[in-house]
Amino acid sequence: MNKIITVTIIVILFLLITIGFYLYTKNNIINNKKEDKMEINKIKLIIGSNELTATLENNSSSQALINKLKEGEITIQMSDYAGMEKVGTLEFDLPQNNKNIKTEAGDLILYQGNNFVIYYDNNNWSLTRLGKIDDISQKELINILGEGNVIVTLSLID
Repeated sequence: MNKIITVTIIVILFLLITIGFYLYTKNNIINNKKEDKMEINKIKLIIGSNELTATLENNSSSQALINKLKEGEITIQMSDYAGMEKVGTLEFDLPQNNKNIKTEAGDLILYQGNNFVIYYDNNNWSLTRLGKIDDISQKELINILGEGNVIVTLSLID
């Protein structure tokens, strides 16, 4: 009888330890994934003499852009399109996460995997949102972007 009680107690302790270890490991994996995704979520944009910041979306497109920026800054020659955006071609492709969205001034968009777009007006289309320029009005953004071509440099915030 004592052997049965002893074996039962050992089995119960073993199960409790195993379950505890499983829960501890699972929580650490979840927390590490959250930290990895949130490691960098801001970038810097230089447009003329203006330095802006943008908050990035949590998606594979933005993460791929961050990985490119870890290699160095990215300079993009951008031009007006349709009176609502500046668009420039990237020298590489990023993964697309297209969704039907409504853009607004300050949205940073990936179009067709290799076009970087800064919206200064509204649009509805299937696009990949990369992020949004922080704390800027439509009027301020239009003034900074100006008419015609503009050079935009993206970099990580130091």
